[in-house]
Amino acid sequence: MPKKITLENLAGMIKRGFDGVDKRFDENTKQHQQIFNRFDNLDQGQEEIKLKLDQVAYHFEIQELDRRLKRVEAKLKIK
Repeated sequence: MPKKITLENLAGMIKRGFDGVDKRFDENTKQHQQIFNRFDNLDQGQEEIKLKLDQVAYHFEIQELDRRLKRVEAKLKIK
């Protein structure tokens, strides 16, 4: 004979089901937050790399200008 299910039993089953969903939702939220934190770290690292590369390009431009200035000074016999 099948067991009779009361409203209390049914309410308990539904509650446990929602509790399980709630727990999984919390776990997914934590995982998503970790992923977003990683993206933030990657963005910050990328910005640092861009700044460093900008400085490298600037350094090469200064070297080129210095080389050209020395040639001009040598032709004009300055210095």
